[in-house]
Amino acid sequence: MTEERRNRLLEIVRQNGFVSLPDLTEELNVSASTIRRDLDYLEETGEAKRTHGGVFYTGPTPTLPHFELRQQSQWDKKRQIAAYAAELVQDGDTILLDGGTTTYELAQHLASRQVQVVTNSLPVATIFASRGNSDLVLVGGYVHQKTGVCLGPYANEMLSQLNVGRAFLSVAGISERGCFNSNLLLVETEKAMMNVADEIVVLADSTKFGHQSLALMCPLQDIDKLVVDSDIPHDWRSTLLEADVDLMVCSPSSETDMQQS
Repeated sequence: MTEERRNRLLEIVRQNGFVSLPDLTEELNVSASTIRRDLDYLEETGEAKRTHGGVFYTGPTPTLPHFELRQQSQWDKKRQIAAYAAELVQDGDTILLDGGTTTYELAQHLASRQVQVVTNSLPVATIFASRGNSDLVLVGGYVHQKTGVCLGPYANEMLSQLNVGRAFLSVAGISERGCFNSNLLLVETEKAMMNVADEIVVLADSTKFGHQSLALMCPLQDIDKLVVDSDIPHDWRSTLLEADVDLMVCSPSSETDMQQS
């Protein structure tokens, strides 16, 4: 029974990437102390890592060697941002998610919802495919090995044939010039995403502000909404509002208790 339970626990964590401790106790119908003992065992085997009230999958991921480290960086902020962004989505909406780690957290919030999802991210697509509640469209193309994101002309051509109500995009940096990412092919694909979306929502934690990367994705004026944690500097709030960006600042006290600026 113990081995079966641990195998089931590991499969849940593997499919979702991250699972909270309360969700695991409910799913497996066992006590929190039992879950903790099982997680101690999985940590010893190197298949899982406990952190921030939950557990990350750390087993074999040969095609995504750096995804876990990026996912854990600024994790609390990303969870707050994702929880707020999820409130923008209504059942029946058609949305697009790119391959950032914050949009991955957003996918966790939306996986049980009745939505139509377009994504070029293999990790994001896996979340929705494993739950089976949403209509899923996976954009193909060249697969970037470090992130599991499909890029390039084939991806861009497929995107040009689609239309979505809202695109949720992540960025590597934001300066007065606009939003940046570090991969030229990624930026071209994100521009294609912006062209087919009625509304552009950028998800960015406060550490991204004041930084530039290799390629400019768009000027600030092209963003409709920007969701950020409450550590964003005051001068940046003014800059974004002057650029006519609908700035949404997460409350630090709760993932669901948010305030809109």
